This record gives sequence, structure tokens and C-alpha cells, in this order.
Amino acid sequence: MSGKIMADGAGAGEAIWHGGDLATAKALFPDAPEPWIDLSTGINPFPYPLPALPLSLWQRLPGAREEAALLAAARAAYRVRPESGVVAAPGTQILIELLPRLVPQARVAVLGPTYGEHALAWRKAGCEVREIADLAEADGADVVVVVNPNNPDGRALGLAALTAVAGSLAARGGLLVIDEAFADFQPGISLVPALPPGALVLRSFGKAYGLAGLRLGFAIGEARHVEALRAMLGPWAVAGPALEIGAQALADAGWLAAQERERGDDARRLDALLARRGRVVGGTALYRLLETPDAPQLFARLGRAGIYVRRFQSDPSRLRFGLPGDEAGWVRLAEVLA
Repeated sequence: MSGKIMADGAGAGEAIWHGGDLATAKALFPDAPEPWIDLSTGINPFPYPLPALPLSLWQRLPGAREEAALLAAARAAYRVRPESGVVAAPGTQILIELLPRLVPQARVAVLGPTYGEHALAWRKAGCEVREIADLAEADGADVVVVVNPNNPDGRALGLAALTAVAGSLAARGGLLVIDEAFADFQPGISLVPALPPGALVLRSFGKAYGLAGLRLGFAIGEARHVEALRAMLGPWAVAGPALEIGAQALADAGWLAAQERERGDDARRLDALLARRGRVVGGTALYRLLETPDAPQLFARLGRAGIYVRRFQSDPSRLRFGLPGDEAGWVRLAEVLA
């Protein structure tokens, strides 16, 4: 198999570009006004309010009781079936790195263009990786990787199609990996409540809850896969404060519902601004994807104004915009786009 470049991807030996690196922005535009407005990530700019934490959480190793409370909250929040397993990790990125150990020497098909770290992790493990444009092209793969909703264009796949692929893979010992990092604000898109054999779902905590620095993520799937990942992670994988904050936040359904409504409104407001400069080709409630032949020039214009957005190695005609976190940010963005 030969692999095409992923949306966030890079060629062999070339670093993948990610959002959130303001040091790069400042190096590119050293004369830009401060403070910078970082719209290069898909992280909620309105974080979950941090609870007061007892000092003991910082002084001792994470406890089994706190981990159990977090997993119980995750089961309820993500509507995990009783027969499915759940493991917590210090972010989903480490889980992406560990997945190739579940199916060594696999032939991997990644539905793209999408988040580039998936293909890279399997390639680093010595697997054959190819990008496919449609699930129908996955024939012959041992592992199929899907980001749903997709990053960066927000493409959403139906549950019936994913269940069919999972069943086909399970019949021959394969695995369907579904990265649901941005599924929190799209009810009904998650495969977790009806998770079939042969499927493994990744859920990211930090994006929807605006706490990416907490480093918390989950893998949900068959017990044998989850237990294998738990063994790879080893003891005390998630820090005590992350266990406590994660458990409280995941149990706060009212906060999440309010964020879903408000961030949806923000996404529509952003679409109206971006329509002045090109075509909005998709996204989620936390980011929007703009396509325009003037993308490089617009990226530079925004950068000189102290606004950092996400660009792509594989498609220079596209820019991804996160949500401003305050009215001043909206005003600055509108001025540049106008």
C-alpha cells in the first residue's frame, strides 16, 4: 500500500503542523500586536470552571477510588454499554500511539484527509498505511481509522455504515478505530451507545471542556482491547487532579448542554464572517473550515494583525478557524476579515 498525505500530515521526515503553537506564530510575525488571538485550535475557549482541589491530590499518587469515580462518570456521560470496557489515559494522543500494538503489522486504511497523527502512529510501528476517500475503499485493510466528526471538515458518518465496517473487520480479527474527539456537541453521532464488536472509540476530554492542558482521554471498546491498553499505560497513568476534575465535569450535563447551544451560536456567527472571504466547507461547533484561493495571503494578513489560524501542508487553499473567546476577539477578527 502507498499512503497519501493526511490533512494535518507531512511527508516522510517532515514535522506535522499542529495548532496552538504561538511560538511559531510569533516567529513568523514578530511585529504583530499583542495579545495574540489564538484561533488555531479546536479547543473550547470557555473552559469548565475548575473546582477547588484539596492539596492531598497533589501530594499523593492517584488513588483507585478516584479513578473508579472518573470511569463511572465517563460511562454515564458517553452512554457506555455495560459490556464495553473504558480506560482513561493522559490524553488521547498517547492512546493513538499505543493502538498499533493491538494489531501488529496491520494493513491500515485511514479515511482522509484527516488528523495526521493517526497515520503517522501506524507508520512508525511499521504498518502499511494508505489514505482512502470512502469506506468502500477499505477492502483488504486489517484496521480502518475514522475521525467522526472529521477534523478539519466536520464530515459525519452514519452509525449504520460504521457498524457494518466494524462487523466486517471483526469477522477477520481486524479493528475499526473511531476518533470522536469532537463528538461532544453533536448528539447522536457517537457509536459508543451501540458499540459493536470490532470497534474501538477514542474520546477526548480537553477539547469540549476547554481544558486541553489537563491531558485526559478515554478508549472505549471490547474488554480485551481496553485491558491491553490499560496494561500498556501502566499504573497511575492519569494524574490525581485530572481524575477529580474530569469526574466532576463529566457529571455536569447542564454545563455541557449550555455549551452546545452557545458554541453552536458562535459557529454560525463565525460562518457569517468567513463567508466574506471564501467558502465555508464545514467544521464543528468548535471550528470552521474556510476554502479560498487567497488562503496564504489571508493567513499572513491575520498573522500580521496578531490572529493565528490553522493552515494545512496538504491543502494551502484551506484555513481552519477556532472560536474567539471574547467580544474583543470577535471585533478584531471581523476587522481583518472585512
